[in-house]
Amino acid sequence: MDIILLNLHDWSLPIKNPVFLMCILLLTVLTVPALLNRFKLPGIVGLILMGAILGPHGINLLEQGDGIKLLSKIGLLYIMFWAGLEIDMDSFLKNRHKSGTFGMLTFGFPLLLGGFCTYFLLELDWMGALLLAGMFSTHTLISYPIVHRLRIAKNEAVGVAVGGTIITDTLALLLLAVISGMAQGTMSGWFWVKLILSLAVFAGLVFGLLPRIARWFFRRVESDITYQFVFVLAMLFVCGLLAELAGIEAIIGAFMAGLVLNRLIPHSSPLMNRIEFAGTALFIPAFLFNVGMIVNLHVFFKDEKTIVTALILTSVALLTKWLAAIATQRIFGYSKDQGMLIFGLSSSHAAATIAIILIGYEIKLFDESVLNATIFLILITCLVSSFVTDRVARRMAAQNVHSSKGLEKAQRILVPISNPASVANLVDFAILIKTPGQKEPVFPLSIHLDEKDVRTKIKESQQLIAPVVQHAADRQVALSPIHRVDVSAVSGIQRAADELLATEIVIGWHPRVSATERLFGTLLDNLLDESPEMLFVTNMVQSPFSFKSIKVIVAENAHLEPGFVDIMRRIENISLNLDQPLTFLAAETCQAESTKAFLKKTTDRLKILPLEKETWWHLHEHTQPDELLILLCARHESVSSESFMQKIPAYLAEHFEEKSFVLGYPGL
Repeated sequence: MDIILLNLHDWSLPIKNPVFLMCILLLTVLTVPALLNRFKLPGIVGLILMGAILGPHGINLLEQGDGIKLLSKIGLLYIMFWAGLEIDMDSFLKNRHKSGTFGMLTFGFPLLLGGFCTYFLLELDWMGALLLAGMFSTHTLISYPIVHRLRIAKNEAVGVAVGGTIITDTLALLLLAVISGMAQGTMSGWFWVKLILSLAVFAGLVFGLLPRIARWFFRRVESDITYQFVFVLAMLFVCGLLAELAGIEAIIGAFMAGLVLNRLIPHSSPLMNRIEFAGTALFIPAFLFNVGMIVNLHVFFKDEKTIVTALILTSVALLTKWLAAIATQRIFGYSKDQGMLIFGLSSSHAAATIAIILIGYEIKLFDESVLNATIFLILITCLVSSFVTDRVARRMAAQNVHSSKGLEKAQRILVPISNPASVANLVDFAILIKTPGQKEPVFPLSIHLDEKDVRTKIKESQQLIAPVVQHAADRQVALSPIHRVDVSAVSGIQRAADELLATEIVIGWHPRVSATERLFGTLLDNLLDESPEMLFVTNMVQSPFSFKSIKVIVAENAHLEPGFVDIMRRIENISLNLDQPLTFLAAETCQAESTKAFLKKTTDRLKILPLEKETWWHLHEHTQPDELLILLCARHESVSSESFMQKIPAYLAEHFEEKSFVLGYPGL
């Protein structure tokens, strides 16, 4: 009976059962960010909101117990450690003077103007106003992947913005240490002496001793990733402990540990992959979820003070970051776009912002209205950062594109196969896009999941591909079949593409989309996100060598894509190998560039017609059965990407079931 009563107590609201808590947390991490990504919203906001809804101030389903608090504390340290680990130290050192200037400006403007506004408008005491102003000084580079995707990460403005992050976040965290000490009544003359001495000892140990220990360890444990990962975690918490012993917050030690290990852990190494996995899968989501559990949504929606506070905090945060970016632009003579790019990269608040606000709330410098208003600030600044960075980066990428017509690279075409009925057509299309004279073979790829009967499936796959090898030999093209065992199709394709240095990937069309794929993305969605190679998606209802004409639809601004010339040459190869005419429907902006991309021997069979946006939705009415339709599409967030392109797969699935088409995506 006692056991039964104990079990009933575990399942009463709020539920204290740790198994149930972990179940809810992991299901939230699994589904909520993926749902928000479909609507182009930051996933971190969803985790915070779910914590608020399910926590004590929401429906009171879950208790904020010791387990979630422990995971949250680890997640907080992990965020700061990862921020230090991810910073590009080469960019920082190369532009250290400019980064230093921007770092001081992006720390100083928010500190001065933010402190003034919060002191007089929010009527905080001077310590609370100063700490809140320090929060304005921090920023998180959530929009950095955009500049990486659009290939402008080497622009000097990007290096300056990244380098400035080190300075402003470090100063803001040191300010947090001082304000925290003062608020807790430990401030005195001896405090400053102790702080300076302890910081000197702390810096000596972290920057003097830790790198030597790390180099010694990594040299002797080169192959065991598990021990390397445990060592990195140990160094993270050792530095956090040393920081606390020095009288500063543990998050500063975590950030410094990341900076120290930055050069010792390659960004593309298996160890970095483990570090990223552990953080994104559990620790950081747990921290964000716990932040949400602290938030009182009732206060936010019912209290006018919270709404006013949210508007003031968000306005001041964006204004001061904009002023710092424009001042940096004027000082160093950057272009307007470079200035706005610096603003876009530095305007988002997430990691350090949450840390400062949470600590300020715990030491009673901020009330619930400030805590809840910060959630609004995080959402708005993350959206503004992504929007501004995307628009400016697209313009800069367009300016940097050079339609070079240099020597052709050695073509290495990878053809992943899953459907036995489509193998021959996929290989035939790969043969069509091969440049005459290229000697490299075509690489059919079979991916097998790591299961018990994998050997049997590999043997079956070898038997399946054997007739196709002879089929290609008849066309004087060599095949080099590959069989891989991997955890997923996308992972297997990308690993094979990296190992082969593939230039193109040819896959089959799959019209049906499951509910899981709608949530987490289809194979095509994931390949476009992960693979920089030129990608062709083919739907062949007849032999690729039987087409009598080729029609190509060229999206507006497609000529600005880095891989535009290369993919146009592949289309030219199709025309030459089929000896059939080409008809281009192209927007006015890229008609001339489309013509320039072809060799003179092809221009006599080329016809270019104007393209209206409405034409995309009437292609099925004007495409003949023996005509190959090629749609030149764009990856999400690329230079020529437009929102209507996301509807194209559904349109093709509905109207082109009995007609052939190809989706072409230029390489990066």
